[in-house]
Amino acid sequence: MFQSHIGQIAALATALCWTISAVAFESAGKKVGSISVNLIRLFIALALISVFNLLTRGMLLPSDASGTTWLWLSFSGLIGFVIGDLFLFQAFVQVGARISMLIMSSVPPITAITGFILMGEKITLLGAFGMVITVGGIALVILTKNPGDKLVKLTHPVKGLIYAFIGALGQAFGLVFSKYGMGSYNPIAATQIRIIAAIIGFSIVITISKNWGNLYKALKDHRAMKHITIGSLFGPFIGVSLSLFAVQHAPTGIVSTIMSITPILIIPMSIIILKEKVLPREIFGAVISLIGVSLLFI
Repeated sequence: MFQSHIGQIAALATALCWTISAVAFESAGKKVGSISVNLIRLFIALALISVFNLLTRGMLLPSDASGTTWLWLSFSGLIGFVIGDLFLFQAFVQVGARISMLIMSSVPPITAITGFILMGEKITLLGAFGMVITVGGIALVILTKNPGDKLVKLTHPVKGLIYAFIGALGQAFGLVFSKYGMGSYNPIAATQIRIIAAIIGFSIVITISKNWGNLYKALKDHRAMKHITIGSLFGPFIGVSLSLFAVQHAPTGIVSTIMSITPILIIPMSIIILKEKVLPREIFGAVISLIGVSLLFI
């Protein structure tokens, strides 16, 4: 039983890793700032993946990648990790990991549309219906209507929601360019290239914004570093590895659907660990979004 469903189990474990990572990064970001968290976790992830590559591939760095692979994966890392995660981590601070990760469930529909426009990938009628349902579930959570008037209002700060949507766009475009640039190249080594490009990108961002002092303070904050280390371990390292293992042992559609349950898993963690109040409408909206994402892969 366990062996025959090992891919699905790995996908479920991946979703749990994303959940732990999001909560850890939210806690760290509120203490030392999202930019510092981003660069520190990338260095930690690079160290872990480099050791993993050395043990499994016999090389510390992806020196066997072609120039074209480096170009497109670096571009993907700048879009996905730098632009996408820069705004996503700031959204963690503004509206919390729970709402941010719910909005991130729009990544599959955005990715599908981007793949259709740039790479000619097909979108089925059922898939298009799933996109509408996903967006509807998100709207149910972030929009509300006062009983006394007909105006529809946002339930969370506009800036935080915009940051989360920009983060979703960055992740989606990053995925598309990753697929284009990776081809048949080793996925773990490809991730390593993306991280290297992202470290360079974030270093430039921190230099321009003059945030090196805040980064130094973050390194001295033991509690924040504990959360960043936990997030890095369960996110870019264990999470990525498990997701690749899951895809190898189960159909991609099933794996993608299972990994999309992060907005559901994060609800009890938000209540227990972050002491957030979760409304029934928000739980219902998260479930609807999950159903919409599921339809994309049928």
